[in-house]
Amino acid sequence: MNIKERVEEITKTLERYNYEYYVLDNPSVPDSEYDRLMQELIAIEKEHPELINPYSPTQRVGGKVLSEFKKIKHKRLMLSLANAFNEEDLRHFDQQIKDATNLDKVEYMCEMKIDGLAMSLDYENGSLNYAATRGDGLEGEDVTNNVITIKSIPTSVKQKNPFEVRGEVYMSKKTLEQLNKARMENNEPLLANARNAAAGSIRQLDSSIAASRKLQAFWYYLVNADELGFSRHSDALDYIESLGFRTNKERRICNGIEEVLKYIEEYTQKRQSLDYDIDGIVIKVNDITLYDILGYTAKTPKWAIAYKFPPEEVITKLEDIIFTVGRTGKITPNAVIKPTKVAGSTVQRATLHNEDFINDKGLMIGDYIVLRKAGDVIPEVVRPIIERRTGQETPFTMIDNCPVCGEPLVKKDAMHFCVNEHCPAKKIEGMIHFASRNAMDIDGMGEKIVEEFFNEGFISDIASIYEIAKYREQIISIDGWKDKSVDNLINAIEKSKDNSLERLLFGLGIKEVGEKMAKTLSKKYLNLDAFFSLDEEQLMQIPDVGPVLAHSLVEYFKNENNRQLIEKLRNHGLNFQYLGKVVANENNFFNGKTIVLTGTLTKYGRTEATQILEDLGAKVSGSVSKKTSIVIYGSEAGSKLDKANALGIRTMGEEEFIEILNSINN
Repeated sequence: MNIKERVEEITKTLERYNYEYYVLDNPSVPDSEYDRLMQELIAIEKEHPELINPYSPTQRVGGKVLSEFKKIKHKRLMLSLANAFNEEDLRHFDQQIKDATNLDKVEYMCEMKIDGLAMSLDYENGSLNYAATRGDGLEGEDVTNNVITIKSIPTSVKQKNPFEVRGEVYMSKKTLEQLNKARMENNEPLLANARNAAAGSIRQLDSSIAASRKLQAFWYYLVNADELGFSRHSDALDYIESLGFRTNKERRICNGIEEVLKYIEEYTQKRQSLDYDIDGIVIKVNDITLYDILGYTAKTPKWAIAYKFPPEEVITKLEDIIFTVGRTGKITPNAVIKPTKVAGSTVQRATLHNEDFINDKGLMIGDYIVLRKAGDVIPEVVRPIIERRTGQETPFTMIDNCPVCGEPLVKKDAMHFCVNEHCPAKKIEGMIHFASRNAMDIDGMGEKIVEEFFNEGFISDIASIYEIAKYREQIISIDGWKDKSVDNLINAIEKSKDNSLERLLFGLGIKEVGEKMAKTLSKKYLNLDAFFSLDEEQLMQIPDVGPVLAHSLVEYFKNENNRQLIEKLRNHGLNFQYLGKVVANENNFFNGKTIVLTGTLTKYGRTEATQILEDLGAKVSGSVSKKTSIVIYGSEAGSKLDKANALGIRTMGEEEFIEILNSINN
């Protein structure tokens, strides 16, 4: 294939992707695939300018107008933004601005790049004239009837001169979750993501449907700010906010590119805590008087750029499905993926949860799949790309026997389990869990070390970890081990004997007993020996302890093998007592209350504040609900505080929190 043919092929593909994304709102590929092809086409056209076509995707803002709505020609082009994918791109953008303006340092406004539907609102004589989508940048669609169902949008304002504001219509994460829950109950297809849900809602011919979707919007640009006497973008944003428009509070003026980079780093970490999806950060020159000097390309302003977060979705190949055995014997199928980079790290494996998950997704070995990182952390298989199948793919078949010990599996609900108590994989996973940070916190005893020691015969169960010192010389003889590293490990094992009861209880790996529940139970019963005489009815008197958890606890402590294991741990000198504070004054203000912490607490970190409250008998929750008693907030408190106020829940600033603590301690 020659260069010209490649350009034609990429152009046709991108045009199809544009149509799916902008017109149908149903993209068949993730943004990263589109960006990859666009970057390839830009590079080819840069080397071969004679191949540039006026209708090339690189020369267009993108998209076609839906015929169902009246077309509206934008008074000023509704341009898209150039993209930056890394620090180098941002520094290059900054240098271009400085070269064009002769400034040593440029003041920028950094804003959230909301993942929604771009919108323009036009006002005349203080009233909303129309609302229009971006369309192809020249003309968009009149969606006024749907947009005015968004109650935060003012239909009349005090400014009588004509003006236009632009922004993004979006659906919150919470609303999407609620809608999908209702759709699931009604056996309706789920909405794929918040962006598509918002775009689809705005393009409904029946405005009542849009009204039911609880859409929101942020407004980020006063188009004719210079005509209204503004010389700074930040001042224009403050002004439209004063007119009643909803602007994003996360925006920040940054003096120079270094502050911009710090802002991006900060919100790369914070983005998951926001109640709306963002796919990047928009950086704009704050001085509006420089816009004409800096100018425009055919499709983008030169005074702004969009930094895009690393792609959340990529296309890769499902090469195989293998099975692992957990500490409870649960069998988990895992995708073996052609190594691919997702959100900054290379991924080769992804959990497929269980047989039903694979069948529901319709996955076949050999499929090309869409992969993403849930929360930018856990690799998740989204769907197969069925149109890329060749007929060589292999259907998935669930195994009948444990992949490690070969014993027959038992199916319970959607899960398969190995019930062989002597299965090596179960033992290894149990010891890994026992030594983990949130359990016994044995520094230096990670997954690889546990597996290596098990295979060498040094350890066989969690009690044997405390006998590792007798293998000191054999361990030193293994490559990578030295006197100091072995001594450090032995000391860490010895130190773990002094842990409080809740760590030991969690480390035992009892089904249904998580970290929080282990602490609740430990505070209640104070000593591990107390658990041997408990019955299910007694346990179910404890808040959040249901019949499944109660049954699991009772069965664990009745089991003779488990009793023998606990006796071994006793003989090794492990502490069985709860060492935390027990509520001495049960009448203290916080005892029995459900507390939510939000924002930055200056005197106490979130972890320390949680510990203090739990020691006072409070339950600390991560989310606000009608059951919440108090929301304690620090600086930069966000949606949790807003929700508390909306629900009429008591809120408490950090200063009041500290005052009450002092009164309790005194």
